[in-house]
Amino acid sequence: MTADTTPHAIAERYLATWNEADDRRRAALVAALWSPQGRYADPLMSGAGHAGIARMIAAARTQFPGLVFTARGRADGHGPFARFSWSLGPAGGAPVAGGTDVARLDEAGRVVEVVGFLDSGAGHA
Repeated sequence: MTADTTPHAIAERYLATWNEADDRRRAALVAALWSPQGRYADPLMSGAGHAGIARMIAAARTQFPGLVFTARGRADGHGPFARFSWSLGPAGGAPVAGGTDVARLDEAGRVVEVVGFLDSGAGHA
């Protein structure tokens, strides 16, 4: 069975990866969603490859303990790109940060690259 590669499904899987507290499960989610050559960059951090992306997410989780990423608005896409917005905050509480990420997918539907933009909050100028 092929994974759902609609923008909504990509956003859900992506945010679930960032929210996964267990390092091993998170590494498995990264490996399932991302191309081995995948790259991530936003104004605060970057990572490359499965191990680099998993380490980057772990560092972000350490920096923002107890906060969760939730989808904001509706994900959309164009060709091999998916765009979605997110909020970061305590579960059920007011967000402390938000952003919009654009993911580029390969022919197999795996994430090759994400460029993140901070819309508000931590690190936003």
